Amino acid sequence: MKGAAGVLGCVAHGAGDLRVEELPAPLPGPGQALVAVRYGGVCGSDLHYWRHGGVGDFLLREPMLLGHEVVGTVVAYGSSPDASAPAPGTAVAVHPATPCGVCTECSDGRRHVCRDTRYLGSAARFPHVQGGFAARIVVPAGQLRPLPEGLELRRAALAEPLSVALHAVRRAGAVSGRHVLVTGSGPIGCLVVAAARAAGAALITVTDLLPAALEYARLAGADTVVRADDPADAGWPSEYEVDVAVEASGAAAGLDTCLRLVRRGGVVVQLGMLPPGPTPFAGNLVVSREIELRGALRFDTEFDEALRLLAAEPAFDGLVSAVVPVTETASAFGLAADRGRSCKVLLDFGS
Repeated sequence: MKGAAGVLGCVAHGAGDLRVEELPAPLPGPGQALVAVRYGGVCGSDLHYWRHGGVGDFLLREPMLLGHEVVGTVVAYGSSPDASAPAPGTAVAVHPATPCGVCTECSDGRRHVCRDTRYLGSAARFPHVQGGFAARIVVPAGQLRPLPEGLELRRAALAEPLSVALHAVRRAGAVSGRHVLVTGSGPIGCLVVAAARAAGAALITVTDLLPAALEYARLAGADTVVRADDPADAGWPSEYEVDVAVEASGAAAGLDTCLRLVRRGGVVVQLGMLPPGPTPFAGNLVVSREIELRGALRFDTEFDEALRLLAAEPAFDGLVSAVVPVTETASAFGLAADRGRSCKVLLDFGS
């Protein structure tokens, strides 16, 4: 980053070492856009970098600007933009991925699993891809998406996690008229509920350990919520079955619940990131019930679909539980980590 005036940014230096720093103001180069960031959503991966200094096998090897759920306003371009590029002053959401475009996965139309993608705020490669938690950022102009009419920046900050949820539901196949189970009602799990409802699910059941988190699931559109640690007292039928299950907790116990409750020939989508290394699971059920177990990673074109859905449904506002000034980043991350008190927490860069 080069420039004269400084801008505030949230930089992870290692486990437990998160700092709000004044960074050099960036200047856009050819093909790049300068964006004044207004809101940034604190994601589970941001929390992992803060707490553990890494996400899975991707460990911090240098200070890294966090954040990949960002929205703001176009300031300028580094060169004459394409005619379709949003004009300066346009409110935009930033698609966080830049696929390579040439690998086998990109050629097969699966850019979201590109083996050489650049993703904002990720330590998957070195040097790391710096993130979007700064008052001014520079990104490829092609990553900008103008907000649909009527969609304000605060709600638009949910576009990235909602895209993840939409992709997971798409991986499940047809859910219209079906019973969907979601294990885990964190921000992603709640957005899976909303995505399944938008896709026509007839009945949605959500499990979680925390009553407060389950209330957010109700807000997102869940028909039934169940305490995962005490299903007997919550009224599980003795022969309870669902058609589709999406595991959004990232816990082995959640995957076990999905495999045991999905019907024969049903589909289980593993969305939550399980801990690195071997994970024991009821693989015998995959065989004896011919269950289809599918993974879901990030998203691609679902980002545009997410923006349209957010513009059409004001109820998403209720999933934003707090907006915290960037100067109080430590408080924001602590709140986001406490699922008993929050759903989605946004940082406000005041741009």
